[in-house]
Amino acid sequence: MKRNTDLLLAFMLALALFFALCTGKVYAKTVNVLAEETDRKVVCLTFDDGPSSLVTPVILDILEDEQVPATFFLVGRQIEGREEIVKRMVREGHSIGIHTFTHEYEKIYASKESLLKDIELTRRKIDALTGISPKIYRFPGGSFSIREELKSAVKEQGYTYIDWNACCRDGEIKNASPDRLVQEAISTSKEKNKVILLLHDSTTHKATADALPSIISYYREQGYAFSKL
Repeated sequence: MKRNTDLLLAFMLALALFFALCTGKVYAKTVNVLAEETDRKVVCLTFDDGPSSLVTPVILDILEDEQVPATFFLVGRQIEGREEIVKRMVREGHSIGIHTFTHEYEKIYASKESLLKDIELTRRKIDALTGISPKIYRFPGGSFSIREELKSAVKEQGYTYIDWNACCRDGEIKNASPDRLVQEAISTSKEKNKVILLLHDSTTHKATADALPSIISYYREQGYAFSKL
């Protein structure tokens, strides 16, 4: 009898996973890669400021070809008209995080209430579209100079905020070539076993998409495993 019960339970779990995969509603556990107590080399590719109609689909094509997972921190107002792109992210197994709704620093950071409202607007937009309610967040500009009261407010709402420890500097260097972006990704992550790499997939970042195959190739050659958050 116990054997039959165990078989039935295993079948039901397998069936639930099958339907989850079919609907795209697979909830990945949030991992704090930097806190892992292991020497294994791991890189997380993270993209901010999308989705965009021009760059994000190209990046998704590359990730699909390379069989590499990534994490996309979305801008709420960018989702309008790009719903299928966001659904594709989920369907292809990438993680979705909240970045901002407006990306207007003065408005977002005016108060704790303004920040939480901005986050909630984005969360609702993503949830209504995908059925996923993200619990990872990236402060516009990063948390490095954010007031402690704002960081605490985010954590009290159950979010984990994620920064980065390497970048290709595509948000800093104007008109950088793909080769320059690759070199910046390499130099800023040198000698780090755990890498959270900042990239961008908004409309102005075509060079980032062009650089991505070489960035992936570099980390693969260096023995890194690719992970999502």
